[in-house]
Amino acid sequence: MPSNVRFAIVTGTSSGLGAAIAQALLAEHWTVIGMSRRMPVFSAPGYRHVVIDLGDLARLREVANELAPIVADRKWSRIGLVNNAGAIGSMRGLERADPIRMASVFAVNAVAPIFLCGLVARTAPGATPLRIVNVSTGAAVQPIPGIGDYGSSKAALRLASMTLAAELGSNERPGGARPNAAVLSYAPGVVDTAMQESARAGDRPWNRLFVDFHAQGRLVPAEAPAREVVEFLSGDGEQPFLERRFGER
Repeated sequence: MPSNVRFAIVTGTSSGLGAAIAQALLAEHWTVIGMSRRMPVFSAPGYRHVVIDLGDLARLREVANELAPIVADRKWSRIGLVNNAGAIGSMRGLERADPIRMASVFAVNAVAPIFLCGLVARTAPGATPLRIVNVSTGAAVQPIPGIGDYGSSKAALRLASMTLAAELGSNERPGGARPNAAVLSYAPGVVDTAMQESARAGDRPWNRLFVDFHAQGRLVPAEAPAREVVEFLSGDGEQPFLERRFGER
């Protein structure tokens, strides 16, 4: 059997962690569809890119119609989804929250990934192993002043990850429980990406934490958490829901 019959969708592949995950999957001969607003810095056989702003939910629904028959193809020996793309938010206190800006953050960080989870869960052939990774953050489980819109949107995705896993494992699910499906809520740590640059830029309240992360050399290269994501996507015997931070087992 050819090795490239493993298939994954990865969002946010133009740079950073998403690019590292896509490249690591390609190196292991997965077929990958990447999604982001900009073209990635890499190209490879087995990689297809969809240019999309995940905050454009109408466009996302159109793309989903194109993805559905690909996901449903019975040739895949394994299917993965990595919801990595994220919007950092306004980087100001919730007292100054703007409803339109907040809705945009929730669209990218919660609505779009939850929708994509549903797409692959209902479309992938029932006997095909399914692995979903929703990239999370420490701000989804504890308050960090200044990034309340980001953290609360990721908290919504975290709970949706738990709920999806519970639904997939339920005998009351239409069609019955789905075998060999696992959802991982994964916090990659403080990754050296453009998002971290934005978080520490300027002189704003509450950005000292991110400035200190950089000054203390605590940022990790994207390739390190990418390896853990790929390991999960490739693995067997996982629990229906898992929650991990970078470097933890």
